Amino acid sequence: MVESQDNPQGLPPRAGHPNVPVPGQIATPWAETIDHNLPLPEYPRPQMVRESWQNLNGWWDYAITARDGAMPADYPSKILVPFPIESALSGVKRQLMPDERLWYRRSFTIDHIKEKKRVLLHFGAVDWHTKVWVNGMPIGEHWGGYDPFTFDITSAVSKGDNELTIAVWDPSDSEPIQQGKQVLKPGFIWYTTISGIWQTVWLEMVPATYLQNLTLIPDIDRKCLTISATVIGADSNHILKVRVLDGSNIISEAAADASDRFTVPIVNPMLWSPDNPFLYDLELSLCHGDETVDQVSSYFGMRKFSLEPDRQGNPRFCLNNKPLFLYGPLDQGYWPDGLYTPPSDDAMRWEIDFIKDAGFNMLRKHIKIEPARYYLHCDRAGVIVWQDMPSGGISPKPIWFVFANLLKNMRDDRLYWRLGRGRKENRMQFKEEYQRMLETLSNVVSIAIWCPFNEGWGQFNAAEIAEWTHDMDPTRLVDHASGWFDQGAGHFKSEHIYFKPLPKPEIEQTRALVLSEFGGYSLHLADHCWNPAKDFGYKKFQDRVSLTEAYLDLVEDQLIPWVRNGCAAAVYTQTTDVETEINGFLTYDRKIIKMDLDRIHSAHQQLYKESPD
Repeated sequence: MVESQDNPQGLPPRAGHPNVPVPGQIATPWAETIDHNLPLPEYPRPQMVRESWQNLNGWWDYAITARDGAMPADYPSKILVPFPIESALSGVKRQLMPDERLWYRRSFTIDHIKEKKRVLLHFGAVDWHTKVWVNGMPIGEHWGGYDPFTFDITSAVSKGDNELTIAVWDPSDSEPIQQGKQVLKPGFIWYTTISGIWQTVWLEMVPATYLQNLTLIPDIDRKCLTISATVIGADSNHILKVRVLDGSNIISEAAADASDRFTVPIVNPMLWSPDNPFLYDLELSLCHGDETVDQVSSYFGMRKFSLEPDRQGNPRFCLNNKPLFLYGPLDQGYWPDGLYTPPSDDAMRWEIDFIKDAGFNMLRKHIKIEPARYYLHCDRAGVIVWQDMPSGGISPKPIWFVFANLLKNMRDDRLYWRLGRGRKENRMQFKEEYQRMLETLSNVVSIAIWCPFNEGWGQFNAAEIAEWTHDMDPTRLVDHASGWFDQGAGHFKSEHIYFKPLPKPEIEQTRALVLSEFGGYSLHLADHCWNPAKDFGYKKFQDRVSLTEAYLDLVEDQLIPWVRNGCAAAVYTQTTDVETEINGFLTYDRKIIKMDLDRIHSAHQQLYKESPD
């Protein structure tokens, strides 16, 4: 295991590799700044950091076989990990078909293997079914395209050079798996598939007894942080010691049995909010007697999300026991060069800063789960996140959008085949992947809302799943069915309204009204389009001036009356153009801001003032 991340072990220089990115379509400015020997070099798990680790991103060998083909003997080409094979930044830009299997191979070096140490192999995300071998030894497999997973490879590795082989099969939308907006034939509001490795791959050496994961629950009313840890190999003599810090100042200290759930007092807590996104540092030491066995660093924020009535009795979203109108863009998380994979950490941070600079206090992460560092930047910037689960089942046909309003209260607890959930094993796989999302992102400070279903895509038993979600995580709110098939559950009545003026809002007594999608105003800028010959937008404009004026009219004449009458949140479509969908504040390449940023920022500040206390 090596400390330095300057150059991955065992990789040749770039010479002789294909040009990256593959030319032919638009790219973001960050595509030109990538270190092709080590893209995305940052530590990938910011809420559980260890010092010793090894990044395995960079050039790998790859081959493609038939789905049922044997492990290839030769790997004739190179691919840049962690960019999906369909992306330009991978150096390949080739769609993987459902009857094919993608194989990866690379070497890595372990300088030394200490006694009583374990070697862990981590994957941020791989789409969809993954099998792993180390030095020819089968290690394990994983199903699901959005969540991180880890294998203990201690028994398979040796000092010096080692070989890692990975096989991936991805059915994309040929099967009703969770695939978000990925389709084999993209168009309209559906986009290019992604397959294979699309987040950082890395190694970590840990003690035989080590901290596997943490759960951090802030409580601003009781002024404390509750901590529970999963520890591998612990006995009754292992103690977990924690320190809470503000910079170099120690705020609080505590210790408990490693298996215990315990609280740490936070006196006079500094509360996290969009106006003051304050984060505490956290140090955790696993001890056995006087010996420190394992250490990790983390962070957390003191904040509370709830639903409370305002003075008029309308249910309102509350942050830290005070009403807050939530407003932000629908954010799809696609990039023209990396597709699902951001070209760099700077690119993620820049886009989140843009959202904040535009005067938004929230974003809705739309049917995609991002790398962990994305949420770190939301936490630091003070951007609240409304987190969707990636959709599965079947993607609706365009005609569905015409009839959906007539079937708003269609039951989803029977005739599961209508929305692609006819097979019980498919429904169970959704629940398993959804639970993984909740657990993986549980410590993210900025996530306030979970959304299991969007517009009926693969929706089933939404009321039951909403209740289960809240039981599992009572610290956040649930948008059980965003748009379309409302089951009367969750914390929100969630409306999607396009193509027509906003009607008079209908307020309920127990659920807050939210406009979880609207707008979609578009401007076609041919030099910055994915496909200049094709575009889709909900309402088209010819220039930046007319687009800005129309947006301001929409906010001032239609949205503000909704806010005054009880609307608790709104989500405008969308942050950026995505492929042939061109209704973003930004072009797909992130090079042009399509509206007057100062004017929309001012309009958003006025919007917040209209929300009653």
